Amino acid sequence: MDQDLAQRPNRRQWLQGLGALGLAAQLPVIAQAGSDAPLAMAPWPVSEQLFGLGVASGEPDASSVVLWTRLLPSANTPLLRPVEVHWELAQDAQFRQILRQGEAMASTDGGHSVHVLAQGLEADRWYYYRFHCQGQTSATGRTRTAPAAGAAVAQLRLVYASCQRWEHGYYAAWRHAREDDPDLVVFLGDYIYEYASPASAAKQKSSQLARLHPLAHAVTLQDYRDRYALHKSDPDLQAMHAHCPWLVTWDDHEVEDNYVGDYGVGKTQAFAAKRLAAYQAFYENMPLRASVACKQAGLALPPAHTPLYRQQGWGALADMWVLDARQYRDAQACRAVTEKSPASVKAADCTDLARSSRSFLGWEQERWLAAQLASNRAAKPGSRRWSVICQQTLFAARHFASGRTSADTWDGYPAARQRLLHAVAEAQLRNTVLLGGDIHQNYVCRIQDLESATPERVLASEFCGTSISSHSGTTQARVDAIVAHNPHVLLARCDERGYGLCDITPKRWTTQLRVINQPQYANSGAHTLARFVVEDQVAGPQWA
Repeated sequence: MDQDLAQRPNRRQWLQGLGALGLAAQLPVIAQAGSDAPLAMAPWPVSEQLFGLGVASGEPDASSVVLWTRLLPSANTPLLRPVEVHWELAQDAQFRQILRQGEAMASTDGGHSVHVLAQGLEADRWYYYRFHCQGQTSATGRTRTAPAAGAAVAQLRLVYASCQRWEHGYYAAWRHAREDDPDLVVFLGDYIYEYASPASAAKQKSSQLARLHPLAHAVTLQDYRDRYALHKSDPDLQAMHAHCPWLVTWDDHEVEDNYVGDYGVGKTQAFAAKRLAAYQAFYENMPLRASVACKQAGLALPPAHTPLYRQQGWGALADMWVLDARQYRDAQACRAVTEKSPASVKAADCTDLARSSRSFLGWEQERWLAAQLASNRAAKPGSRRWSVICQQTLFAARHFASGRTSADTWDGYPAARQRLLHAVAEAQLRNTVLLGGDIHQNYVCRIQDLESATPERVLASEFCGTSISSHSGTTQARVDAIVAHNPHVLLARCDERGYGLCDITPKRWTTQLRVINQPQYANSGAHTLARFVVEDQVAGPQWA
């Protein structure tokens, strides 16, 4: 029997292992950061309360927003059948003036998740919401609607973030992001990691790992559900979800490291089943609209291929396009069908790299995005000031002294990147900004079409964020060498964890790179690593 399967706890063991409320202060001290004491496996830190996974909201438009929660089965409340959940939305945190309320069913088939579309709301306004079930009441969440299309907007404050591996650090970044009080969070993938804690974890020093978990490598639907429960037990992540609406997309670790499309590790049929289980768990645990989550029989259950890419407007200020760079992508260059993608390839040894038919987004999504960009042309009435492409990884080219190319970023799909650059140039957008994640490093870049007749022309600005907690896997010396060979890269740092904080006005975009002092401490402080601005109609970031 597979070792992971042999060690997998059954459902009863999982229920019996539920701990008290998952507050960081109540978790046992595993090891002091920087000490020689080995890490020990912590008890399962998930609450027995029905609403122990918190609340969330997302996908706001000018008149509606999605409200989310997921009921947590326990030994006292096993939830063996569908359960009715009452929801309320009010204009005040005390719920003295309830504006909308109703009932929703939480079914076993949907992991007891609830996705409520609260409609008929006023544009550009904050609201409060909560849920009730079986005598228990959830935490209160705060959410908001987007400004009406074409409405003048003075400012949008958003946080962009990605990559929050449990073992690599606490989520102090979310506590500081909440204190920054954004209107919106844009999460760019790797919400969970599918791995088990390392087998040699007892020997690991806290300088490498911060906390461990008892879960096996995720394969089944229940495995993925349990993984989301683990991550959502973190109080700082819960508080950030409850503070404002989120826009979310996925990357690879929601399923498997470096998977793309139909390509995973192992037998094709087994991978397809694993991927479908992972997709369902993602939708069960994210505040997504039915139009995105493909509602079936009243539940957010996705089919084999569910569109996740979509547009998000914010008055006359911004259009955001949230992309899916995993589900439809062609295989990485020179990748065998049932093997993991190589980390890098050399063009001289891999003719597949230059093949123009390979797509990073999939052809349908490519065409959709090009059409969306064209519709936001600066000369057209109603066009937004800022065109924001929210995608998973680093977009800017990186030329390595070794001559090798990263296989899993846009560098591994040069023809697809050229097509998107062409679409941006053809659209003649007023201001274009790309947001990314995945690589666990902060990059700030000027986006230039280096293959064109005017390679010095700057088309867009890029802010690719570091991770919430995940290690980078490289050294700053190597990153500095990349910067030396790539003058369009203004900043590259691999040694910091954190998030990006963006203040967007009609005249200026300001990004602060917020980083955590000590990711291995839940109460760590934070500071601003660097600040950049993009002036209206002046492409490219500038140091501030």
